[in-house]
Amino acid sequence: MALAGKKLKGLVAATFTPMTSRNDIHLSVIQQYVDYLVKKQSVKNIFVNGTTGEGMSLSVQERKRLAEEWVKHSRGKMDNVIVHVGCLSLEDSKDLAAHAASCGADAISSVSPSFLKPSSQDALVLYLKEVAAAAPSLPFYYYHIPSLSGVTYQVSNLVGKMQLHIPSFRGVKFTDVNLMDFSLCIHEHKDLDFLYGVDEQLLGGLVFGARGAVGSTYNYLGSTANKMLAAFEEGNLQKARELQLKTQEFLAFVFALGWGLPDFKNIMSLISGIDLGPPRLPLVANWKPEHPENVRAELKRLGLM
Repeated sequence: MALAGKKLKGLVAATFTPMTSRNDIHLSVIQQYVDYLVKKQSVKNIFVNGTTGEGMSLSVQERKRLAEEWVKHSRGKMDNVIVHVGCLSLEDSKDLAAHAASCGADAISSVSPSFLKPSSQDALVLYLKEVAAAAPSLPFYYYHIPSLSGVTYQVSNLVGKMQLHIPSFRGVKFTDVNLMDFSLCIHEHKDLDFLYGVDEQLLGGLVFGARGAVGSTYNYLGSTANKMLAAFEEGNLQKARELQLKTQEFLAFVFALGWGLPDFKNIMSLISGIDLGPPRLPLVANWKPEHPENVRAELKRLGLM
């Protein structure tokens, strides 16, 4: 396990799930995808089957096959493969956690159930304890994404309980704009990993102490984000701001068109040259014939091509 006894630092790409035109998972392009991330974006950590990967729209069997394929093609190339195992069903989450350990993943992560939500903080911790216990040898990360899960407990109030009850608890994938909560987590728990998950605010996360980040834009703007990390480490805040602004301007362009996850998947296909296929229903892309050229023009304007 690459993460054994180590801190997780740097960028983690939240990978898209390749699909065929018939919406079957497309395993044969994953090797090309891994090579692209390493060689073109200098990103060597991945978070698979999460939100960007449409994990909740996949069957348990599909998620297992994807985890196996990502792990297989990442050996010797990637530093860490984190497998998201969260499901609405506790038994499915435990099954996926055990499978992740058996196929060689470096860590697991789980979001809270989001239909029948935990009735209290303690209930959430008990749920996550069961998931983590199914793969006790793997570092476990709680996936906090309240905008989608609807579970809004302050992470700074949860972390101590997770440390007490989950022996393998390593940290949090923190996908929220509440930088005060994020800052309190880092201040109070310096021994844990807090991976910031809002790409357009990563610089703010760095200021408050983030050492790692998970996001979808690191699939195709990872080289830019890596330059920002380097500028921040060097103390060149002006350069870091300029680089963060490029990402912000591009995302502002995307959001102004009303685009979401399906369209980001198309952007990744466009930039990488890897056909990742369509999203799975209920998601539908808002992609028109003129959009590829519009995206290229905006990336060129910002110096991101």
